[in-house]
Amino acid sequence: MEIWINPACSKCRGAVSLLDAEGADYTVRRYLEDVPSPEEIRDVLERLGLEPWDIARTQEAVAKELGLKEWARDSGSRERWIAALSEHPKLIQRPIITADDGTAVVARSEEAVRDALGRGA
Repeated sequence: MEIWINPACSKCRGAVSLLDAEGADYTVRRYLEDVPSPEEIRDVLERLGLEPWDIARTQEAVAKELGLKEWARDSGSRERWIAALSEHPKLIQRPIITADDGTAVVARSEEAVRDALGRGA
């Protein structure tokens, strides 16, 4: 299991604390430093069952600079979104946990972290 975190994020710290409390075996990925490639983002999106705009933080300053809220949300725009997430990792919603069963969750709540733990994490 891997968790993508920003250490400055309280939701990320809470998720890591819960994983530790549950004795989970996991790897931390500081995705702002170890930026996911477009391929890794595609893989996580498939595991999440989401589209790139579903995990984009549209309130970030860079999102406003890019005009992200105005971007089309359709299959023809998917690669543009993925490229933006890879080029500007601050745009990626956090934390994301990839579970050992091949799925993933956006773990912004204790319930979501527990869900990931229940997936063979």
